[in-house]
Amino acid sequence: MTPAYHRVLVKLSGEALMGDDSYGINRETIQRIVDEIGEVSKLGVQVCVVIGGGNIFRGVAPGAAGMDRATADYMGMLATVMNALALQDAMKRSGLKARVQSALNIEQVAEPYIRGKAMRYLEDGRIVIFAAGTGNPFFTTDTAAALRGMEMGVDIVLKATKVDGIYTSDPVKDPSAQRYERLSFDEAIVNNLKVMDATALTLCRDQNLPIGVFSIFKSGALMRMVCGEPEGTLVTV
Repeated sequence: MTPAYHRVLVKLSGEALMGDDSYGINRETIQRIVDEIGEVSKLGVQVCVVIGGGNIFRGVAPGAAGMDRATADYMGMLATVMNALALQDAMKRSGLKARVQSALNIEQVAEPYIRGKAMRYLEDGRIVIFAAGTGNPFFTTDTAAALRGMEMGVDIVLKATKVDGIYTSDPVKDPSAQRYERLSFDEAIVNNLKVMDATALTLCRDQNLPIGVFSIFKSGALMRMVCGEPEGTLVTV
C-alpha cells in the first residue's frame, strides 16, 4: 500500500483504551491499537500520538465533583501520562521504538516536551507520544492534538473514535443518521457536529490542517485513512 501522507498525528481518546471495560486499560485493545499504528509506521510514515485520559479519570470523576476546575484538569493530564506510558510499553513489546514527551515536567517517567527533539525522533522513525495535553488547564486533548500537529508539521490529524466518521446526528440514537464523507471546517463548527472542540477545529481551519475521523475499532481503518482510501470522514477547508 502507498501512503498518502508523510507525517501524521493520531489523536487517541483515553476511552479507546478501555475496550469493553468500564474504565482502565484493556490489554487486548491497546495491543490491537499498537499493531495498527505499527503497520502504518512500517510503511515509512512518521507517526506521533496525542492521548487522552478519560479511561482513568472516569474512575475518579465522582470524587472530583465540585472540585476546582484547574485541579481536576491537572488530574486529567496526569491520567494521560499513565496512558502514554502504557502505550509506550506495549509498543516496546511489539518491537516499535517510541518516546513519551510530557507537557508537564515529570522527568522521572517521561522527558519534557521539546519540539526539536520530537522532530528528530520522528525523522529517525520513532513514534512520539505526547502526554499531559497542552500542559495548561481549560484546554482539551483535542486542542493539544491540533497544537502538536501544527508544531510537528503533520499532513493530517487522524482522530480515532468509537464511530466510523461524522454523522448528521448521533447514529446510536438515530438510525437514520447519515455519515459525511467530506465536510468543511465551517460546516462542522456551525452545525456543532462535535468532531473536536471548537478551539481545535478553529486552529486546524486557520492553519489549513485537515482532520480525518475514523473508528479505532474497525480493523484496517487507520491504514486506509493514511493511504487516502475511502474511510471515515475528511474535514478540510
